[in-house]
Amino acid sequence: MKKNIKIAYIGGGSKLWARTFMSDLAVAENLGGEIALYDIDVEAAERNARIGGYINQNPNTKSVFEYKVYTKLEETLKGADFVVISILPGTFKEMRSDVHAPEKYGVYQSVGDTVGPGGVLRAMRTVPIYEGFAKAIKEICPNAWVINFTNPMSICTKTLYDVFPEIKAFGCCHEVFHAQQFLCCVLKEIKGIDATRKDIYTDACGVNHFTWITEAKYGNLDILKLLPEFMEKFYEEGYYEEGEDRFAFNYDTFAYGNKVKMDMYNRYGAMGAAGDRHLAEFMPGDMYLKNPETVKDWKFGLTTVDFREKQQAEKIVDTIAMANGEKEFPVVKSSEEAVELMKALMGFGTVVSNVNMPNKGQMSQLPLGSIVETNCVFSNDQVKPVVSNPLPEEVAELVQWNCANIDKTYEGIKARDLGTIFEAFANQPLCENLSAEDAKELFKEMCLNTREYLDEFYALDTYFSNK
Repeated sequence: MKKNIKIAYIGGGSKLWARTFMSDLAVAENLGGEIALYDIDVEAAERNARIGGYINQNPNTKSVFEYKVYTKLEETLKGADFVVISILPGTFKEMRSDVHAPEKYGVYQSVGDTVGPGGVLRAMRTVPIYEGFAKAIKEICPNAWVINFTNPMSICTKTLYDVFPEIKAFGCCHEVFHAQQFLCCVLKEIKGIDATRKDIYTDACGVNHFTWITEAKYGNLDILKLLPEFMEKFYEEGYYEEGEDRFAFNYDTFAYGNKVKMDMYNRYGAMGAAGDRHLAEFMPGDMYLKNPETVKDWKFGLTTVDFREKQQAEKIVDTIAMANGEKEFPVVKSSEEAVELMKALMGFGTVVSNVNMPNKGQMSQLPLGSIVETNCVFSNDQVKPVVSNPLPEEVAELVQWNCANIDKTYEGIKARDLGTIFEAFANQPLCENLSAEDAKELFKEMCLNTREYLDEFYALDTYFSNK
């Protein structure tokens, strides 16, 4: 039976995520309705709407949607069955400070959008925006399912639930998918078994971008027990799981050799279940991110804002070409799962996947109410978290450290209390080797660098004049 739905897409001018989502919707069966695109960059949303028109004409398209651009959030949300949020809080100017300002203090970040100094500042910009989203959803479409793609994932999802406790929301992230694909490579190299990530079962849990796999099975075969033999062959040279070239980390800033993952398994008996670029930021700074030379030895990269700006410019050129019909947009299924989860919620079967939701006991080692990432069962308008295996004690302590920082960052932002935010900032694993004075100076510099997005919410001058 066909389902007609309205999807409100906040951040509908996205140069990547929106179109991936639009394509996945198009190739899904038995769907239709409206996709409401809302973005502060109206022109970008209009381009995506035009691309949507071309998607509807593509021979691979099975579900046709009407793409409409809205300039008011309230109208976007009116009548929505699903709300998708994917925004960039700030500009590349703010991101440049997030990522690169700490480097003169010896703090390096490979991503800078979740934890560490950059993650804290990004959260300071993002939470006030999400407070507004949550209030609007509560008032206009309280029964809609809300899917968050924005980082920092944990704090964004926490904001939604704190402002609107009855909200039906979850955070989607594909990082665990990459870890599952890596395990498929282990299967292939050691046992000669060709498998996809959907052929294996993993018990993954933790906080977003710092999840851990404690169990991985292909039928009755324990894949984690194959890791020591795999590491004997590939640990030193590295092994990237995506594409044809397992050495892509030598030239692709988003690729990595999975050497951090393998080292974590050696140390703790559980495997980090995110890309190495993310995992490294949750660990003390002298381990994997001590300096650029250390990063190179661990076979991942420091993604610069210069690179991101260049990539964004290229995406805009492609977007304009696609919107003008000068370049075809490939309508194919991506590796993302958001549409499958939506279909399960609409009654089209049952899906199990890892998502971010408040802890209701699914992770016994973390506080209730903290946002945790575990497997959940999606079916018939319900999402039920699956109780995860306990983490090894040392791993649990690392996850607890980061979870406490996430929660404290949120509480400080909620209260607009810069002192509390600074405590969480200084307690970041990447800041562990900073002196108290340097931590204060760095926090001040980063806040003032990005004050255009902070002054409305925080009394920066008052706080820093007393320091």
